[in-house]
Amino acid sequence: MKVLIVEDDSDLALAVSEYLELHNIECDFAYNGSTGIELAKTQTYDCMILDNMLPKVSGVGVCKSLREQGVNIPILMLTACDTQADQLAGFDAGLDDFVTKPCPMPILLARLQALYRRQNPKQDNIQVGDLHITPNEHKASRAGQHLKLPPTCWKILLILARQSPKVVSKPELIEKVWPGEEVDEGTLNVHLHQLRKVVDKPFDTQLIRTHVGVGLSLSEQS
Repeated sequence: MKVLIVEDDSDLALAVSEYLELHNIECDFAYNGSTGIELAKTQTYDCMILDNMLPKVSGVGVCKSLREQGVNIPILMLTACDTQADQLAGFDAGLDDFVTKPCPMPILLARLQALYRRQNPKQDNIQVGDLHITPNEHKASRAGQHLKLPPTCWKILLILARQSPKVVSKPELIEKVWPGEEVDEGTLNVHLHQLRKVVDKPFDTQLIRTHVGVGLSLSEQS
């Protein structure tokens, strides 16, 4: 996912982007409303995080301008303006979601992902070789055979699948599977062994690949 953050508080914009990038979301920035409009018109983004109190053009003005010009990017307004009138003005201008500051980062992430899924329902199905994953239905199959995965193995598989064929480091896997917890590499290796038994062992082709000293990938090619 690629997100445009339109926020004049650079520290907040950086904090939000650092969190989102931990979850494989690329971020771009605009620090005033007019730049936000221009970027949204000329670049491709999956979602926009939009403040309301902006220099040059307000967030509501940004949203209204984009909708009038036929730009249908999903827009989540993240603002300290929390009255009912503020929310109604935003939705009337064409917002998709409204969140007041301060917002816990996991909630912000979840709402962005919900907007993305609604905009891209078919893109959430993942195919790697003969492995088919349907995240919304929590299902995985390989060569037509249903794969029964424990919850932690499912999380690992989904992380690798979403970044396939890129290599994911073990520290990154640990952070995403057990955020904020102290988990050693040995614990990860136990779950990787279980995952390989289900995804790779019964089949002729190996998909889960170890890149020594770098990490792991899910790919048809070594």
